[in-house]
Amino acid sequence: MPPLDDHALSDVRILDLSRVVAGPYCTRMLAEMGAEVIKIEPAPAGELSRGAASFKGGRSLYFVQQNRGKQSVCVNLKDPRGIALVAELVPHVDAVVENFRPGVLDGMGLGYERLRELKEDIILCSISSFGQTGPLASKPGYDFIAQAYSGMTSMIGDPGEPPALPSAAIGDASTGAHAAVALLAALHRRNRTGKGERIDVSILDVYYAYHDANVHVYSGTNGEVVPTRAGRYYGFACPAGVYRCGDQYIVVMGMLHHWPDLCRAMGREDLIDDPELGNDRSRVKRRDDVTEMLEDWLGQFPDVHAAVAELERFDVPCAPVLSIAEATQHPHLRERGTVQAIDDPVHGPVEIPAMPIRWGELPNQPPIDSPTLGQHNRKVLADILGRSEADLEALRDAGVLLEKEV
Repeated sequence: MPPLDDHALSDVRILDLSRVVAGPYCTRMLAEMGAEVIKIEPAPAGELSRGAASFKGGRSLYFVQQNRGKQSVCVNLKDPRGIALVAELVPHVDAVVENFRPGVLDGMGLGYERLRELKEDIILCSISSFGQTGPLASKPGYDFIAQAYSGMTSMIGDPGEPPALPSAAIGDASTGAHAAVALLAALHRRNRTGKGERIDVSILDVYYAYHDANVHVYSGTNGEVVPTRAGRYYGFACPAGVYRCGDQYIVVMGMLHHWPDLCRAMGREDLIDDPELGNDRSRVKRRDDVTEMLEDWLGQFPDVHAAVAELERFDVPCAPVLSIAEATQHPHLRERGTVQAIDDPVHGPVEIPAMPIRWGELPNQPPIDSPTLGQHNRKVLADILGRSEADLEALRDAGVLLEKEV
């Protein structure tokens, strides 16, 4: 396996001012592709997520998962000397990533125009809940807040019941991935033109882009069709959703060109061209009848895995609804390394979700760790800025720099 300094982005250096998920997910992607990511953490507590999911020795597994391969520099950002250190690093990096509320970076004296003064071709990637412009821009926000504004929350849950929330950072992680793509595109453009860029990526914009049919169906019918939550079913096709299989659940996508496959699996070839069930539009209108027929057939199997095996014989897309425990132990996820076992220097062995990119020649799980707070103060400030040990000691004594073992 080639060393990490021979990875895809080994010649890229990122200054990471982000926190929690969306920004750190972006920079974790870059770090796992070989970029040198310098993570600036505010003293004295460090990045916000260091206080979450702490199980052993005060070590946050939430932080560990999103900050692998990064270097931690912990400075007092309320002290002008701390801000000066950050500014001094800017000419030595390719890009800055931040996910403060719009205006905060300017208030710190590190807005885009100031960054350009420090490095003319700098790339600033700003990640936020609502974007850098627009009536909502200044609002505080999180993944679920942006999700609610996007209309996506209204599509989750059972009809006639309150909307629901997914127990996952879908918007945060997706926005981080979009930001990483945009940043790499800006780097490519700079290599061609010599020009920097300011990138504006918001969770709200990403969520809205995830409406595969809802928006154009509403617009294309002049509002006659108003998409809404359909519970365990996909609203625009049938059968497509979560179905009971005895006392378990299975996802079956028997719509479109898979309807004949499902009919053959159920031994109901007579329904393939049935005038009332032969197309998705008519089946959606008779969803209850289709569901009853499908669940009656699924109820004949001893368990959900037997049902999956039979459906797969006829090439019907399907899957058992696995719990977190079952997914973590699934042989496919383990063989591909989707479930990644790491040995954190503080916490010890733990499993986390791996970065979902697979390389042919480069390492898929590079040997990297998440930093302790301020672990790389000396390395970064001495190696990059040329600060002496006496300088660092004086900054440490003044409370501008801080280091902890977690």
